[in-house]
Amino acid sequence: MSIATKAGELRERALAYWIARSEQERKFLAVGAAVVLLALLYLVLLAPALEGREQLRRSLPELRQQAAQLQTLAGEAQALGAQPAIEVAPLTRDALASTMTARGLDPASLTVTGEFARVQLNNVSFANVIAWLDAQRRDSRLTVQDAQFKGLPALGQVDATLTLRQSSPAS
Repeated sequence: MSIATKAGELRERALAYWIARSEQERKFLAVGAAVVLLALLYLVLLAPALEGREQLRRSLPELRQQAAQLQTLAGEAQALGAQPAIEVAPLTRDALASTMTARGLDPASLTVTGEFARVQLNNVSFANVIAWLDAQRRDSRLTVQDAQFKGLPALGQVDATLTLRQSSPAS
């Protein structure tokens, strides 16, 4: 049996059922069908739209605040991008030695060649070395190319051999 044949039979049964009802029953069935149809339309089409609209209305102030923050950050980024790069003094042995002395680090050997520096530290605090390296990264654009640490029996003390490189503003 095809779908068209089944649909035709179903339509005939429904028509026979409808004709068999009295006028009052037909009115009740029509009103009931209309109520069911309206409820279905409300539940499928109208309710989700109203709920979505209410949800958007509640989230709109927060979204506006986020958009304002993004605009502020974009303005700051644009202003920072327009500023010229900060010139960093070229790497010198004396400058590097003075920053180490200020941190209480006494290098066993310190060699500076162009943009590279090699530092040997003996029996120093690991935390102090890391703090010094972080300061050099920020202030002098020094990055660690190679680092070797050897832990000592005293807690937190190390021997360190560091190879540092000063990066140029373009890199």
